[in-house]
Formats: sequence, structure tokens, C-alpha cells
Amino acid sequence: MSNIPTPHINAKLGDFAETVLMPGDPLRAKFIAETFLEDAVLVNNVRGVQGHTGYYNGKRVSVMASGMGMPSMGIYSYELFNFYDVKNIIRIGSAGALHESLPLRSIVIGMSASYSSVFASQYDLPGTYAPTASYELLKKATDAADKLGLKVHVGNILSSDMFYSDTPNGLAWQKMGVLAVEMESAALYMNAARAGKNALCICTISDSLVTHEATTAEERQSSFTEMMKLALETA
Repeated sequence: MSNIPTPHINAKLGDFAETVLMPGDPLRAKFIAETFLEDAVLVNNVRGVQGHTGYYNGKRVSVMASGMGMPSMGIYSYELFNFYDVKNIIRIGSAGALHESLPLRSIVIGMSASYSSVFASQYDLPGTYAPTASYELLKKATDAADKLGLKVHVGNILSSDMFYSDTPNGLAWQKMGVLAVEMESAALYMNAARAGKNALCICTISDSLVTHEATTAEERQSSFTEMMKLALETA
């Protein structure tokens, strides 16, 4: 019996391109489809998590929201990788800076993703797993950034299960060179590794744990266009 449609995606096999861009916010997915894609078609809208497929500079690309947090990213990326034959997922999201050297709207690419989560426990590994981006996508992204004239920061990021915490200690990761904190990438990297597929996280700094500056929800939805263009050029 086919696994399609899934409980979370009602698209047909073939509705998604080989590469899917995944913002957390469904409205950001809609904005990308309407702003950058030609002939975009809505292929999923279960629970309002919009998925669109269209063309960017002649290449077929999809964009669909992941929701917030590793459990949500874990569900959607698993189904795309394992049931819809998606080969590449590029997360495009927001992140909180852990260093003063990363002002608002800086672009961070997650070469690896540390985590405060039990997501990896499902694999029953005899040690601690290190979630890592796919080198192929990482190189394409840095090459594309050079061509676009974009300054990007590449390194380790932190995926956290908690946005609000009784014991806030995000800045403790500074000393290990972790650039920024977000909530999805480690799960995406682990799902990609398990499925033998490719994944990358490109984030825009939306707020700072150091300076306490922050962008608005509206700005996060529609103004992080440099990150969006970089992801589309990488796709």
C-alpha cells in the first residue's frame, strides 16, 4: 500500500521537485512562491502548511513550510525524503546570534548542528552523533554567495528544543564557537543522513542573544530576501 498521501502532505508523487526549500513559516513559503517562482502551483495545504512547486530561472523547485521545532521538521522532512523522492532539502529560517560579530540580517550557513534534544536517541547509536550538512549543497551555497556578492558566516549552529527555558544558557555555546541558535536543523541533517539524501541550513539572524536586538514577525516573513535568493541559486 502506498504511503502517499501522508497524514501531513496530500500531494501526489511527482508534485515536489528534487529540491525543496523549507522555511518554518507557511506565509514565508507563500511569499517565496509568489515572489520568485514562475508558474507556481499549490501542491499541499494540509493544516495550512503550504507547499508550492514552480520554476526559478528554468529549474523546477519546491518550497514548503516545516513548522517550528525538530518534531515538526522531523515529520515533514522524513516524508519528503522517504515518500516523495525529494533529494535535497534546504532549510531557510531565522536564528538568534550568539556573537556580537553577527548583526541583524547576517546570513549564517550551518556546516554542522549541535543540539539540545533527544532526537538522535531513536537511532540507538553507541556514542554521540554529529549532524552535518551535505558538502555538495554547502559548496554550492558558498559558491553562489560569492557570485551574488553576499557575505556569509559558515560554521556550527545550535538546534534547541526550547524557545523559552527556565534555565536559559544559550550563550554557554559561545565558547565552542557556535554561531547562532535555531530549532530545526539538527533533525533535518539527521533525517537526511538516515535517508541517504542531502540537507543544508541557511539562516538569517533575526535577533541577538548578545545585544537583544530583534526584527519583527513581518520582517522575518518577507524581508529576508538575500537568504531566499541564495537558497534558490543553490537549489
